[in-house]
Amino acid sequence: MSILILIASILLLLVLISAVKLNAFLSLIIASFFVGITKGMLFPDIINSLQQGIGSTLGSLILIIALGVILGNILSDSGAAQRISSVMIRSFGIKHIKWAMLLTGFAVGISMFYNAGFVILIPMVFAVAKTTKQPIIYLGIAMASALSVTHGFLPPHPGPTAIAVIFKADIGKTLLYGLIIALPTLVIAGIIFPEFIKKIIANPPKGLFESKTFDEKEMPSFGISFLTALIPVILMALATTSELTLPEESSLRHILGFIGNPTTSMLIAVLFAIIFLGINHGRKMQDIMDKSSSALSSATMIIMIIAAGGAFKQVLIDSGIGTDLAASFEQSTLSPLLLGWLIATIIRIALGSATVAGLTAAGIVQPLVASSGINPELMILSIGAGSLMCSHVNDTGFWMFKEYFGISISDTFKTWTVMETIIGIMGLIGVLLLNLLVG
Repeated sequence: MSILILIASILLLLVLISAVKLNAFLSLIIASFFVGITKGMLFPDIINSLQQGIGSTLGSLILIIALGVILGNILSDSGAAQRISSVMIRSFGIKHIKWAMLLTGFAVGISMFYNAGFVILIPMVFAVAKTTKQPIIYLGIAMASALSVTHGFLPPHPGPTAIAVIFKADIGKTLLYGLIIALPTLVIAGIIFPEFIKKIIANPPKGLFESKTFDEKEMPSFGISFLTALIPVILMALATTSELTLPEESSLRHILGFIGNPTTSMLIAVLFAIIFLGINHGRKMQDIMDKSSSALSSATMIIMIIAAGGAFKQVLIDSGIGTDLAASFEQSTLSPLLLGWLIATIIRIALGSATVAGLTAAGIVQPLVASSGINPELMILSIGAGSLMCSHVNDTGFWMFKEYFGISISDTFKTWTVMETIIGIMGLIGVLLLNLLVG
């Protein structure tokens, strides 16, 4: 029944959005009620799940998204994004611009959460696409694939790190193996795959980022432009390093942890941008704030849809669908590495959250890690690969990608979902090959 309910809820969602043309926000809320009612949840519990899902999603994302939109708008409106893009184009050439986007996404993604990295890099994607006349989706997939790979495979991201703690695995080895698997995965997902989706047209929300073309003299220097964009990355990297190297009672660790928090680091970057890309270049504070407010207005529906996606995910979790699906695999005789990947994949498809899928799968296969003697670091990566598989309408990342690029649900499946699935399959292949060498 759980599988049938899950399939029916997804079909309902697709019909409401594609056939009925209902707003995605309302469609997600209706689908959430459908799941709760068909699974026998009490009405107050359904409402509580909706509220908890919206609250937990926006609680962690709203400030990051809002500050990211403001920062992106200042980077674009000041010419900083165009300056960075022009240097990247000169350095890599138009023929290799995907590599520039991929490497930038990878560098940012190592120390930054996916959502924060996405909102910081998205204005760069728009600026590079405009300058090079390359399709936005073509470049966006290259950037997003790198962010996704680091999120699923590499410590210190929360999913791989938390699973490493559960399995008592070596984080250093996990990072090393993860990098080995990440490289060929990125080539397939971020360099080769975009060649097949170049014809998909993006229609980003109007007013989200400035589209003006700047003269050479109007743009700020590359140094100050690049530093502004990297401030959150630098601060988060310092916080992560302090957690790994300094004792818990260290005052410096607490300070770096505070300023390296995604919200704090984004706020610092915004204030830095206001001063050095705005006021120091002769712009008035009122003008900067007016442009930022206009950009935030354009992002309102994006935020609402992401919130509704969080509500849908929470109802799926609270209704027990994920638990029902995972339980059927507990007695399986499959290879532990394949089983971990499969369980994470099924929970990912059912619930949407990569982190929840990874941690749930880790709890189920933990006894196997101890009893079978399987390499725990490879098991982490196997589960991480499965947790990225088949992202669809119950994943907030799906809606972020769809709404920022302004594409249809069908095109989001053809781009984002396929990219995530490629990463998941390549990750499993890499794990199985590594197991032959180090297992």
